[in-house]
Amino acid sequence: MKLCVPPAIYKHTMLKNFTAVPHRVMFFAGALQALVVMLWWSIELATRYGIIGAPLRWMIAPAAAHAYLMIYSLLPFFMFGFLMTTFPRWMAGTEIPARRYVPAFAFLSLGAAGFYPGLVLGNATLIVAIASALAGWGIALYALLRVLLDTRPGDKRHPIVLFIAFTMGWCGLASYLAWLLTGTDAFLNFSIQSGLWFFLMPMFAGVAHRMIPFFTGNALSQPNVPRPFWPWWTMLTASVAHGLLAFAGATQCLWLVDAPLAAAALYLSYLWGFRRSLGNPLLAVLHVGFAWMGIAMLLYAVQSFVLFASHGAIPMWGFAPLHALTIGCYATLMIGMGTRVTLGHSGLPFNIGTSIKLMFVGMQLVALVRVLADVLPLQSGYVWYVVSALGWLACFSPWVLRYLPAYWRPRADGQPG
Repeated sequence: MKLCVPPAIYKHTMLKNFTAVPHRVMFFAGALQALVVMLWWSIELATRYGIIGAPLRWMIAPAAAHAYLMIYSLLPFFMFGFLMTTFPRWMAGTEIPARRYVPAFAFLSLGAAGFYPGLVLGNATLIVAIASALAGWGIALYALLRVLLDTRPGDKRHPIVLFIAFTMGWCGLASYLAWLLTGTDAFLNFSIQSGLWFFLMPMFAGVAHRMIPFFTGNALSQPNVPRPFWPWWTMLTASVAHGLLAFAGATQCLWLVDAPLAAAALYLSYLWGFRRSLGNPLLAVLHVGFAWMGIAMLLYAVQSFVLFASHGAIPMWGFAPLHALTIGCYATLMIGMGTRVTLGHSGLPFNIGTSIKLMFVGMQLVALVRVLADVLPLQSGYVWYVVSALGWLACFSPWVLRYLPAYWRPRADGQPG
């Protein structure tokens, strides 16, 4: 006989499952943002270029809104969820309690949801939304700091660097708020450069350096995958230098730091066995995502060197290097890490279906299309901007549909968490 569960109890059980561990709430918000962020951008691009309707009017420049949404309102949900789950495991500490990650999720989510109406209603709504995001970010930072301080001494190089990166992300978010309050473009410039080069690059480089050798060794039965630290320190130093030079407007000098960063990233891709990883789809997506980092920084280096050699007379490639980095590297690593954590912490087997494999491949095509739209001399390059945005939606939709229910359901293996 089938038992009927009263709706109130069912809802209570769903809420308990949903808030059981930090990655559930954070990945849930991130998955929804992955669709909403690009849906808004697709509409903006399509109307701006006259593909549908007339250009829409927003309270701030669309490019500034796009930068904010991608840097501060999408990727952080996934990375906070990942780090709040892994920090205690890396340092043999106790799990982060719900009283810390649930309020962080709530404030971050309110900030993310409030940003969209703010684009129509005006600065006051945007300011409230970003203040909420700052509060949530600060609560999440405190949760990570407690793990750092409360665990025994040991090798905490990765956690410390990642905590500093997230702190710089908070500073960049605060700078965006200062731009809205004052209208001073320097605050917007610092917010973008800090978000890209003091926050996201160190964060993804750090997570990759810590986790890709570990996953590779497990998946390929290859103990002691090398993980030298000098390439990582090179990448961190070069990233900070890139951000400082970009903030100062010295784009013709970026090749001096971008070339070493590219070389270090490509060397690690080779050292970690990029070619061997391709036989394991769930592992391959991490290696492919990290390989995009080296490719993107190589594009940055060539772009800057041409500007330097031509004394600024030959600008080239527009935002192609940026999108190779953000879509090719960051988005791919985000879905790769997100998929692994979702499967592993939902008690599901570590295998992915055809639709998810196609989604991974599709994201590489999205990155390639967006890069080529700026690299090739296309008369209608703007059309490919829209195509890449729609491609993002087409790729992420099956991922969200497949994994979103896992965040409110109990673990498939019956284990807690």
